[in-house]
Amino acid sequence: MRWGRGLAAALLIAAGAAVHAQDKVSVTTTWFAQAEHGGLYQALATGIYKKHGLDVTIRMGGPQVNGIQLLLAGQSDFVMNYDFAVLSGVERGFPLVTVAAPFQFDIQGLLAHDDVTDLSQLKDRTVLVAGTGTTYWWPWVKKKYGLTDAHMRPYTFNMQPFFADRNIVQQAFPSSEPYQAQQRGLKTNFFLLSAHGYPPYTQALTTTRKMVDEKPDVVQRFVRASIEGWKSYLANPAPANELIKKDNPNMTDGQLAFGLAKLKEMGVVTGGDAARLGIGIMTDERWERTAKFMVEWGLLKPDTDWKRAYTTKFVKDLGIMP
Repeated sequence: MRWGRGLAAALLIAAGAAVHAQDKVSVTTTWFAQAEHGGLYQALATGIYKKHGLDVTIRMGGPQVNGIQLLLAGQSDFVMNYDFAVLSGVERGFPLVTVAAPFQFDIQGLLAHDDVTDLSQLKDRTVLVAGTGTTYWWPWVKKKYGLTDAHMRPYTFNMQPFFADRNIVQQAFPSSEPYQAQQRGLKTNFFLLSAHGYPPYTQALTTTRKMVDEKPDVVQRFVRASIEGWKSYLANPAPANELIKKDNPNMTDGQLAFGLAKLKEMGVVTGGDAARLGIGIMTDERWERTAKFMVEWGLLKPDTDWKRAYTTKFVKDLGIMP
């Protein structure tokens, strides 16, 4: 009997350990910590990831960080990325799979001084474009508005050239660079590229085909927890913001508040298909539109199997409504 009670106790301890075991998961963001990553930080700060059995590490991106390389090298389990990058990777044979889209449209845009009222005026301007932009959105802008590479100069994520020269237009996110210009007292106009026909998702959660095939339960829990994190962040951002400022000490309360206000105002997380199908939703129609767009503008080979770039199975039945 003693042996039996001891065995029962051992089994209970083992069962308890199994219940409390946390799957370790790492995710790399697109940039230094900011409001655009708020959902992930919120899921970490409020214990949502832990509730779903996940021990998550968030790693910041940055100008020298190639998230897809880290993913393919097994140094990150998930990355936040653009579907343009994923489709380009699939074209090259990379086993990339996007599993959720917390942002319903790309927030990439162009920031100009207030005398620029339409993108047709870019022919008389110098446009600052970062390295990734030269691959993704610049070829489309260039063709659509009759520009050449002679109009372009590198954007080094320093806004001093823009502040000093009214002839300069630069890439920007509505939640970031316009705030810096506002703090300088400058009047500007921001042009959201998605409002002019640019179709991709951005900040989408991407992993590898191996992860999807071998650990679908981990993927499902990570997706659900991240989406719950986004809903929570929009309601009460304070927990996430503390972690964001810890990771990125240069981030101010004012910048975070401005960024979140823009995300809400534009319906980046809660608008589009998310308004009726739930936060994080992706659709076959959107992916097909993006793939056809890339082919049309010479950014993707026509015979690319674009359907391998994503799966909707982790988001289609979540129904986490705004």
